[in-house]
Amino acid sequence: MTSDTPPPAPQTPPTTPDQALEIVRARYADPKLPDGTPAELRVHEFDIGYLVYAVFPPTTDAAGRPRPAPPGGAKIVVSKETGESVTVPNFPTEQAIALYRQNLGRNS
Repeated sequence: MTSDTPPPAPQTPPTTPDQALEIVRARYADPKLPDGTPAELRVHEFDIGYLVYAVFPPTTDAAGRPRPAPPGGAKIVVSKETGESVTVPNFPTEQAIALYRQNLGRNS
């Protein structure tokens, strides 16, 4: 049995942070702030990829004290070599990149 759906076109590897951001926007839902507006997306370039993540403003309680960020979430790495994207936990930047490298080594 064959599918009438053509295979996805091969992804051109990104050469700029803006191209990596375009890839992420085409493949993933836009993160939203609590009021429903889109969250800002930032890109951190490193030697083998681009780490793309949403920026959420800090929240405060009724007394104005800062509240911790909610648990969960993810960041996305776009490979400079292939254009493929994968999610990594919402760790600090360097930890997220280290985890990506570790998992990349396992898949080689």
